[in-house]
Amino acid sequence: MRAFFIGLQFLTRISIVRQDNWTAEDFGRSVKFFPLIGAVLGAIYVTFAYAFYIFLPTRGIVLPMHLTAAILLILPPLMTGGLHCDGFMDTMDGVFSGRSRERMLEIMKDSCTGSNAVFCFVVLMFLEFAVLLDMPKDVMVPALFVMPVLARMMMVVGITLFPYARPDGLGKAFAQYAGGGSLRFAALCTLALVFPMGELAWISLVICAAFTFFFANYVQKRLGGLTGDVYGAITTLNEGFVLLSFLAGASILK
Repeated sequence: MRAFFIGLQFLTRISIVRQDNWTAEDFGRSVKFFPLIGAVLGAIYVTFAYAFYIFLPTRGIVLPMHLTAAILLILPPLMTGGLHCDGFMDTMDGVFSGRSRERMLEIMKDSCTGSNAVFCFVVLMFLEFAVLLDMPKDVMVPALFVMPVLARMMMVVGITLFPYARPDGLGKAFAQYAGGGSLRFAALCTLALVFPMGELAWISLVICAAFTFFFANYVQKRLGGLTGDVYGAITTLNEGFVLLSFLAGASILK
């Protein structure tokens, strides 16, 4: 369980058992638990959605729909400390800078935020806000549970199936010590968590897997591999794809 709690503390703001002494091997061993960590986050998101859409209305308290969508939108960055958002923004700055591979990696490591990062993040937030507003209430709960599970499963795919672009870095510990066993365990956990959620969850799984392989291959061609920032971008983008898949699927299948 040590590896699970290390992953939970690193990927979220949740610290049940305080871990202060982390090794590279500990990081690598935690990778297989990423979908389970996503399930913890999903349970929190579902609790908020249940409170907003079921519990409070039965007691005569109906919050404005824009307010509830805004709270659900900012909840993931709050629970993760903006970790994946930061990786997403750094990736957008570097990959779309039009520079050489070495310069792209330098830009991604720079603490400054560029125009590409700001533009892409604002667009993503607007799109997710619109999706949450239009999401049918009967699919909101499964969507919010599946979203962090699949997003972190796709991070495991990026870590285990694609090379690391830098000679060192925090993300290298994940890539170095997480192998095929971690991928298989994470995949089994994901299937166990996602398949009971129904047809829309299965569709989301296929869409996320297809996007992840496309995006990871695209970045690998430009950077020579993936980085910790790219892992964050994979997570952030797939959360958006899950929400969009549930919205589109609910409209098509009804």
